[in-house]
Amino acid sequence: MQIAYILNSYPQPSHSFIRREIRALEAQGHHVTRIAMRPGDAPLVDAQDVEEAAATQYVLKAGAVALARATLRSIASGPARFARALGLALRCGRRSEAGVLRHLIYLVEAAYAAQLCTVAGVTHAHAHFGTNATAVAMLAQALGGPAYSFTVHGPEEYDAPRALSLGTKVASAKFAVAITSYGRSQLSRWTDPAAWDRIKVVHCGVDPERFPEPPALPDGPPRLVAIGRFVEQKGQLLAIDALQKVVQTHPQAHLTLIGDGELRPTLEARIAQAGLGDNITLTGWVDEARILSELDAAHALLMPSFAEGLPMVIMEAMAAGRLVIATWIAGIPELVEDDKTGWLVPAGDAAALADAICDMAATPPARRTEMAQRARARVLARHDADAEARKLAALMAAD
Repeated sequence: MQIAYILNSYPQPSHSFIRREIRALEAQGHHVTRIAMRPGDAPLVDAQDVEEAAATQYVLKAGAVALARATLRSIASGPARFARALGLALRCGRRSEAGVLRHLIYLVEAAYAAQLCTVAGVTHAHAHFGTNATAVAMLAQALGGPAYSFTVHGPEEYDAPRALSLGTKVASAKFAVAITSYGRSQLSRWTDPAAWDRIKVVHCGVDPERFPEPPALPDGPPRLVAIGRFVEQKGQLLAIDALQKVVQTHPQAHLTLIGDGELRPTLEARIAQAGLGDNITLTGWVDEARILSELDAAHALLMPSFAEGLPMVIMEAMAAGRLVIATWIAGIPELVEDDKTGWLVPAGDAAALADAICDMAATPPARRTEMAQRARARVLARHDADAEARKLAALMAAD
């Protein structure tokens, strides 16, 4: 099957699940054309991301002349079809915070993306996130490009479903993918009930080969790692507040924050104000080998998010045989079982987060090991990248 992936900015360090899905499809014999509007804005520290960047065609890098030619060619090849696509772009633009002008840009991008798909013989296009990439895929289809599908991750899409025209995107798609049952329920809220069977659940996956039998959980004081963009919704500020409580009884407790983002100066100031410079390390973005090394050195992944879909880092931590301490939100409870594979706490509650860390520290080593083994078995059974890619491919190929 000839597949195109239509993406906004790719690759990104926090979007390794897209790379993993693409490569799983290719390993199964499909050809994937990578089309992104622009390169990612974060430094690429992983060699696999560098390879993906080299394999990706960037729409905006083609330049204004190439985009204008593709648009004129689309108009000439089907004026009535272009007029319908223009109407669709205008309707979506009027609903959107991005506005009409931005959607006219999406239409131009779609004309070029459709042209790339035609050249590559693409029979199906898939987008990730229900935002502009899916708008481009939808408009490319309206201009005569391939049928499309898209994966919604949350939480951003769930914050603005009307502005993103999620119902229209589902109705126009061959199918839509949610990564959890919770996500499917949120998409269903904005979709005509007659189209609910078009919304499928396909999990993000991990590659079991990357996670051989893990080392034993470490001895000593609590060691935690948190991985993600430094933005408000990830809750790293709350983690600092929680650790300030934890060190009162566990003064050697340590948290490694992996990632970067706009909130970094605020985090650094909060760490200094709390006197936790010896207890918290900020690494910036690191490659997958370093992430696995940090997980090996930790007892648990800390995920204090305020809003999520189902984070890949939770899956990777569980596959690495590590416990998870996370907030009880969105799709997380579908994977993390409270007091069986980790601890779930109310979002926004620093005291509850601190209590969970202390509970983890007080849990006998044998019990912690049992929980970690259960976590590993659960995620490998439910989130195998090859199995999930096979599900996705079957949906793409279905009549």
